[in-house]
Amino acid sequence: METNYKRTLVTTALPYANGPVHIGHLAGVYVPADIYARYLRLQGRDVTLVGGSDEHGVPITIKARNEGVTPQDIVDRYHKIIKDSFEELGISFDVYSRTTSDIHRATASEFFTRLHDRGEFVEKTSLQLYDEKANQFLADRYVTGECPHCHNPRAYGDQCEACGTSLNATDLINPKSAITGETPVLRETHHWFLPLDRWESKLREWILEGHKEWKTNVYGQCKSWLDLGLQPRAVTRDLEWGVPVPLKEAEGKVLYVWFDAPIGYISNTKEIYPDSWEKWWKDPETRIVNFIGKDNIVFHCIVFPAMLMAYGDNYQLPDNVPANEFLNLEGDKISTSRNWAVWLHEYLRDFPGKQDVLRYVLTANAPETKDNDFTWRDFQTRNNSELVAILGNFVNRVIVLTHKYFDGEVPAAGELADIDRALFDEIDSIKQSLTDNIETFHFREALKDAMNIARAGNKYLQETEPWKVAKTDMARVATILNTALQICADIAIAFEPFMPFMSRRLADTLHMGKLTWATLGERDIIKAGERVDSPELLFEKIDDEPINAQIERLARIKRENELKNFKPAEVQPATDFETFSKIDIRVGTVVNCEKVKKSKKLLRFLIDDGIGQRTILSGIAEHYQPEELIGRQVCFIANFPPRQMMGIDSEGMILSAMNADGSLSVITPSVNVVNGAQVK
Repeated sequence: METNYKRTLVTTALPYANGPVHIGHLAGVYVPADIYARYLRLQGRDVTLVGGSDEHGVPITIKARNEGVTPQDIVDRYHKIIKDSFEELGISFDVYSRTTSDIHRATASEFFTRLHDRGEFVEKTSLQLYDEKANQFLADRYVTGECPHCHNPRAYGDQCEACGTSLNATDLINPKSAITGETPVLRETHHWFLPLDRWESKLREWILEGHKEWKTNVYGQCKSWLDLGLQPRAVTRDLEWGVPVPLKEAEGKVLYVWFDAPIGYISNTKEIYPDSWEKWWKDPETRIVNFIGKDNIVFHCIVFPAMLMAYGDNYQLPDNVPANEFLNLEGDKISTSRNWAVWLHEYLRDFPGKQDVLRYVLTANAPETKDNDFTWRDFQTRNNSELVAILGNFVNRVIVLTHKYFDGEVPAAGELADIDRALFDEIDSIKQSLTDNIETFHFREALKDAMNIARAGNKYLQETEPWKVAKTDMARVATILNTALQICADIAIAFEPFMPFMSRRLADTLHMGKLTWATLGERDIIKAGERVDSPELLFEKIDDEPINAQIERLARIKRENELKNFKPAEVQPATDFETFSKIDIRVGTVVNCEKVKKSKKLLRFLIDDGIGQRTILSGIAEHYQPEELIGRQVCFIANFPPRQMMGIDSEGMILSAMNADGSLSVITPSVNVVNGAQVK
């Protein structure tokens, strides 16, 4: 546990202000960071939660160019959306600032200048793609072309989104400028590099020897990078948008966003503590914890620490970097470019008042050790079966019974029975596990611990049955309900880091005042004689309608993406009319249709072809239910010779068209025609 520090600085990865945040960001970074900061506050520890928008970088300039506005317009819009959404979700930042602020630009410039003056950079001239028509060097994202690995024709210069391979723009086959569509040329350009190799031995000792307690995924990725050997990394780039490089000879160049952004943690701290910020960064008694996603591990564990080492002046390195893996959506990777995401600001609009439900589900599905999946059905089930049926049900029953038997006044407890003492002992044990799990960043397990308090309370009520005892022993009922009310108070405390809105409502109902971790598990958190407000449901069931609407929205997005990416098959080699005219295509009505036994793909059609009936087998069983096709007219080739499949003679071929998603649709006439009519 954190016992050797006076204070803790918690930072969160800075989201790009070229779009809103989605559930992947929340599950990976912001909800875990908020859980931890809220827990430390409940412990009475000195903690500051720092965040902000990353407002520089090529994605923002691309967005601005596509919309015909300035980069500043883009970041102003999305910074507000992101900040407001975080506030509404209850992410308790002490400061949420931005990298276009004056204090950040000054801090980043000073940081570069000090490293430059100390000789910590190396200068290199290299070849970079240049758009002669636009008269500018092209950042990697401004170059598109064919991926050399999977041959996706629309790969970016930094990564192919089809196969996930990291690329250099010069790797692309037939590269094109995303600005003008022209083929770029290679030109020399001059940049400053941070020689990470200079700090490799110190980083190896600091991470591999000094932080073996880090999460396996973080430690393993760092070790892989160190074992491969670190290379110098550019800290400047040719771009108009960003913090200008503070050198006369660097006109037209800005600080590379990977160098600029983490300095935002420092500048944002300066913003909230202008006179005392240094104690949060340079005092050995400050603990720094960086919450990030796995795509930022290298920057926060290797690159940024190397920057701090190079700067000197007693900058403290992070004590822990509890990075998470990725959260998928309905079995598919979240993708902002494909709009395959659940956006936070839209969720808050579609599910008003249900911030805690999202926080709960994202924590329960947190991708702490491996990629995990969010589905709307699981979201609904967890709300209805856990929050409503377990937690909400217990609290509601206790408060209802308190009003029924004691007019809403906390009854005085008499002598505790064995079952009462056993419950308190169980809560003590749960508290220990809950504390240990939060301290070690196992928030998914910690949430289970918190829910186990509600489960223990439900079990206690079922076993003590105060509604039956009330017929003979009201003194015993008083003890049972006093005990149960203490468990309700425990729930308010234990869930505050995870579901702060529910926790505050429950605490207010119980008139608890300020919550503290130390009181969790105590026998008399709520004093006898205090009033308890009338019962209010903490959670409500979520019906199918809003869930189906979300599922349909994703299905619509999926269809749109498939159409957007659909590439028609190449046209077959030319043939003459005489050859084509030999194919006899006719229309017939499906008299019967059934699946072929022992075959996943084949359907057996009985077709009325106007002359008689014929059997045709077709491999579309994965795309249709047989009953859907009975009575429909279909187009078929009538003069193919019979072909035996699965022991059945097939007398022709049903014609189908392939959709963008690979599904098949049978070809039918737009209006009914006579059976046996030829297709001309």
